[in-house]
Amino acid sequence: MLEKPALLIIDMVKDTFDDAHHFPITPFAREIIAPINGLIGGFRKKGYPIVFSTDAFHEDDFIFKGRMKPHSLAGTRGAEVIDELDRQPEDLWLPKPRFSAFFGTDLAEWLSAREVTLCAVAGLATNFCVLATVLDALCHNFKAVFLEDCTATWSEEVHQQVLNNYRRNPLDPLLRVLTSRQLVETLEMD
Repeated sequence: MLEKPALLIIDMVKDTFDDAHHFPITPFAREIIAPINGLIGGFRKKGYPIVFSTDAFHEDDFIFKGRMKPHSLAGTRGAEVIDELDRQPEDLWLPKPRFSAFFGTDLAEWLSAREVTLCAVAGLATNFCVLATVLDALCHNFKAVFLEDCTATWSEEVHQQVLNNYRRNPLDPLLRVLTSRQLVETLEMD
């Protein structure tokens, strides 16, 4: 049986790409825009669902009680999807209150209603929100793919360490690390 995938694009928000915030992840984040757009085009041609899930925090949010500064505040321009990505009206824009796109949202139900079997996860950051979303996809009975060339974090070393933890794992093929090209080949999207 062929999979029915959905592309989940995590936290590609304007605040992250705003040089005024001085996020160390920004240079790495810029590098994944083109491969994500490539996948968006392929998913769109096949009619597969595309989800843009973005942080939607509140200024007094619990997570800002640590060293993290307020950003991606709900309802602000900074919490919107960057213009460089090919987001269309038929795509789901899903603001999220925490790291995983599944936490506190109806994403699992939305995907199930569309008979999705696999979540291909792209975006930021490999070691936080992407990882949380990948693992929650499994917890909601979806196969999951880390998209190696479509995810990033503040360090290439940390990015690779996270991915290496999941390259060979006992959950394969339920959880895999693939490049966007490998995913296209696996899904026979050419």
